[in-house]
Amino acid sequence: MPETINKLVTRVARHRREPVAVQALRSTAAAVISYVVALRLSSEPNPLTAPLTALLVVQVTLYSTLTTSIRRVNSVVVGVLIAIGFSVLVGLTWWSLGLLILASLVVGRLVRVDEFVPEVAISAMLVLGVTQVTDTAWDRVLETVIGAVVGLLVNLLLAPPLWVGPAGTAITDLALRMSRLLDHLGEENLGPANAAQAAARLHEARRLDNDIAQVDAALRQAEDSLRLNPRVKEGLLFRLVLRTGLDTLEICAVVLRVACRTLTDLAKARPDGPLFDAGTTAALQQVLRHTAIAVESFAQLITAQVSANAEEAEARLTGELSVARGHRDRLAELLRASAREDPAHWQLRGALLTEIDRVLDELDVETRSQRLLEELDHHARTRRTGGLRGRLPGRLWGRLRGLPE
Repeated sequence: MPETINKLVTRVARHRREPVAVQALRSTAAAVISYVVALRLSSEPNPLTAPLTALLVVQVTLYSTLTTSIRRVNSVVVGVLIAIGFSVLVGLTWWSLGLLILASLVVGRLVRVDEFVPEVAISAMLVLGVTQVTDTAWDRVLETVIGAVVGLLVNLLLAPPLWVGPAGTAITDLALRMSRLLDHLGEENLGPANAAQAAARLHEARRLDNDIAQVDAALRQAEDSLRLNPRVKEGLLFRLVLRTGLDTLEICAVVLRVACRTLTDLAKARPDGPLFDAGTTAALQQVLRHTAIAVESFAQLITAQVSANAEEAEARLTGELSVARGHRDRLAELLRASAREDPAHWQLRGALLTEIDRVLDELDVETRSQRLLEELDHHARTRRTGGLRGRLPGRLWGRLRGLPE
């Protein structure tokens, strides 16, 4: 990866995940302030809707706080309007309450308030159950708006943490699990009577799917923390660096699962003899060992904001890929020779070599740079005016395109 990107991404290293106590203080402050404001503006003696709303909207990121505020206010307003309509037409009875709840839940889905669909029904019931419907409806909307505004202001004044660090840790852990799988494949004897062992490694590769889902959730939280955050100038670039890196690891995980499937099929097809001769086995083990190191180095490279060793990781990645390709070429020669001597199951051996090639190509530094450049160009084309080109430093853009600085 170009050095300029690594320097830009490393700036995020200063912003670590805040302690739980800090998040608790932010939420408490927002709730208390919103309650005090609501006491002065609302006619309710105990306007607890305001602090409740503040607690709900003070999320871990500024972006989620803004979106949550909009959805919550929308849900309350919709619920109040439904309650006013029911109070005028039918009043409160057991059957009108049922219709009110059903209508509120359906309308809540239609207006897309997501997790606040029950809030539509709750607001409608609370308003319908009082005698002074209009006053109560106004107070509930007012308290909700107060809580949402205070919660948003608290996040603007006390900026929430950046979650890039935890996302980087999750990506690194995923790469370590992939590396361990490659090491296990290389260390184990690929001889006869190992079909059960090969099947166990296939299950281990399949479990990577769950790991990727967890990493994706952590990365989405990190991406949200970068959006609208005044502490980050190149939030888009940071998001794309991590996202494209995870995409690469996900592709590698899929290919590894297919490779484990291939080895399992080979083990089942050759129960009475070794999968490969001694020389081929040694070459395969070397390819897997250096590929495992390359996966770890790739994770260190894309999480440079965590490791702060981007240049070292890039050099290590390039070196390990070069060594792995050398052993891969030797493995290809041995597999061709063995196919001439023993043509049985040649297609499985060829498939294994193809899968190794795919992993090595995905981890290549140039491939990663090209993928990131494509994403940057895509976002530049979607911008209405100016384009992303005008926001990126000229030296960075030149390095991405391979142009002279």
